[in-house]
Amino acid sequence: MELILVRHGQPAWDDGQGRNCNDPGLTERGHAQAAAVAKRLADHDDEPAAGPVDRLIVSPALRAAQTAAPVSEALAMDAEVEPWLLEIHNPDAWEGEPIVEIEAAFAEIRGRTRDQMWAGLPGGEPIRAFHERIVSGLHQFLQELDITSASTGGLWNVGPAAPRRVIAVAHAGTNSTVISHLLGVAPEPWEWDRFALGHASVAVLRTVPMAGAHLWSLRSLGDANHIPVPDRTH
Repeated sequence: MELILVRHGQPAWDDGQGRNCNDPGLTERGHAQAAAVAKRLADHDDEPAAGPVDRLIVSPALRAAQTAAPVSEALAMDAEVEPWLLEIHNPDAWEGEPIVEIEAAFAEIRGRTRDQMWAGLPGGEPIRAFHERIVSGLHQFLQELDITSASTGGLWNVGPAAPRRVIAVAHAGTNSTVISHLLGVAPEPWEWDRFALGHASVAVLRTVPMAGAHLWSLRSLGDANHIPVPDRTH
């Protein structure tokens, strides 16, 4: 099975007056990025033997839904909303707050110790809880696809009902946490930076037979070759 992880396009965090929006839509550039990744996925022919896309799933966030819309149209298939794909929840109190204060809060958390970082931001979803939500949702989703953890650590059982190709349109935190877990890498509260993914970039993982089961092989990470260089953002 091939799992294609797509990050949403550039979001309009700023409401135009210097204030934050917790569930933003895409900027004009973000929509262009979404159109570019849709074309790339529709024309995906680097591995024709992998076959067509069987499932398209998407985070319930507006920026993810707007990114998935042209992908859904290009592939002529409906996008299925999966709540577990949602990015870490920002504090509700951030809605309408000055962007400069939000940026300062993110800068502050980088100076914390590892244990302090796991607690997350006051009023927001703890990073440890976010990680557990993503991993739990991932396992449940894969089980529905006939893919389960093998008895040997780091390996997976891929059943006969497993699809050939699945696309997930989500977020930097979600996608990096999925990648980390499937590769068997110990979790950290800084997954966003450990596996950097630009807007509308693509990461591809594929199951490979190994030791009587399967491992997840990372084939590409943060691929944005479908987006013109001047339009690439992070």
